[in-house]
Amino acid sequence: MRVCTTRILKAAILCAAATTLIAGCGKKDDAISKAENKDGAKPSMMAIKDTVKEAYIYGFPMLMNYAVMHAYFIDKNSGQYKAPFNTIYNEARVFTYKDTAIVTPNSDTPYSFVGLDLRAEPIVLCVPEVEKNRYYDVQLVDMYTFNYGYIGSRATGNDAGCFAIAGPDWKGDNPAGIKKVFRSETQFGLVGFRTQLFGPSDMPNVEKIQAGYKVQPLSKFLNQPAPPAPPAIDWPPFKKDDMKTPFAKYLSFVLQFCPPVEAEKALRAKLATIGIEAGKPFDFDKLSDVHKAEFALGIKEGYDAIERKRNNFGKVVNGWLIGSILGDRAFFKGDWLLRAAGALAGIYGNSAEEAVYPLAKHDANGELLDGSKHKYTLTFPPEGFPPVNAFWSVTMYDGKTQLLIENPINRYLINSPMLPDLKKGPDGSLTLYIQKDSPGPERESNWLPAPDGPIYLVMRLYWPKTEAPSVLPPGEGSWKPPAIAVAK
Repeated sequence: MRVCTTRILKAAILCAAATTLIAGCGKKDDAISKAENKDGAKPSMMAIKDTVKEAYIYGFPMLMNYAVMHAYFIDKNSGQYKAPFNTIYNEARVFTYKDTAIVTPNSDTPYSFVGLDLRAEPIVLCVPEVEKNRYYDVQLVDMYTFNYGYIGSRATGNDAGCFAIAGPDWKGDNPAGIKKVFRSETQFGLVGFRTQLFGPSDMPNVEKIQAGYKVQPLSKFLNQPAPPAPPAIDWPPFKKDDMKTPFAKYLSFVLQFCPPVEAEKALRAKLATIGIEAGKPFDFDKLSDVHKAEFALGIKEGYDAIERKRNNFGKVVNGWLIGSILGDRAFFKGDWLLRAAGALAGIYGNSAEEAVYPLAKHDANGELLDGSKHKYTLTFPPEGFPPVNAFWSVTMYDGKTQLLIENPINRYLINSPMLPDLKKGPDGSLTLYIQKDSPGPERESNWLPAPDGPIYLVMRLYWPKTEAPSVLPPGEGSWKPPAIAVAK
């Protein structure tokens, strides 16, 4: 049921008096009042709210991406800044509770990042030869948050090679010396490198591999003159609250770097009926009170739908939610709600063939995991470890923020490279102790520290095996993760 102030309700009644279908009481400079659909009529109140909801769901992952892009590659004072566009930044460490720009970050592998600006010419990524037993992946993500390509152990192997990333405006053939050209649908994007770390003492080896990751414009790679530099952009700063009512302003801004594909042209035309158009200004404060109310309702309904989808996108297996929620454009098939749910669950997560992410907020009995109320155990039977070609992990997050938690032993996960240092049962099983306080010296090697409150657990199964037992297809595979049990 809608809750309106008396003033807004009276305004809505006055507007509806002329017709129940036409919203005619906007201001002259109201973005919605100025926008007309293809028939020349104003959208109805219900249509405004529904279109705002659709726009919010469609734009949600794109704005989450813009927030990260702004913090990492634009705002040098963000506290999360990495490097300018088209310059690689190598993290000689794993992520901790201090890293807050990305929700549910991986703490297994040191990251390397590149913010891509593809307007002038393609960018070339060169990778060194990596030893066969070390997993790495290079994930290509566009501004839609589609995973449009992969380089690395699974996708291209561990041999050295150079690959080009081309934007939507580039026309050309495969250049000499380039193994493959990946095509981005958007003018900007993000590249995330994950390099497996076998333990703290292995960091120097990871740093040597990271030093071999090279990024350069195609013209430099080919020793040719560089094309003219693209125009400078006035990037609007982005705050957390900008995901709320100001979202239309930022979505309009971002869309100018995302040329519409045929499958989205009808949707873009629909968004234009409420004033959301690529590169055009949108000022929420200038909307009429009635239109502000419809916008607020549409945003709330949109976010609620995203959250419900995030919590129910796959199958619950022993309390773990397993499904496929991230991928390329072909994977989503126009399901923008699934794409938004994937971003909310963990933006920049891998496609299922690269990694599967069982998620848990509940124990085996369906009760919410809460470190302030219970201690938990997770036991892998001797023949029941996750079936992967690379490695697996179980990572702890705060259930409210989905961020890593500060803890006394600076441990954010337990993963398969740690197995030699973990204590196993007489039968070869492995029990993890999930609780906020130490389980004692005898069990501390297997302790995964929990928050003093809601818990969010994420398994990561890198390069899952395809032969049985397998977690693939996600939610339907023959391998089942063990249940989380309340400790007795």
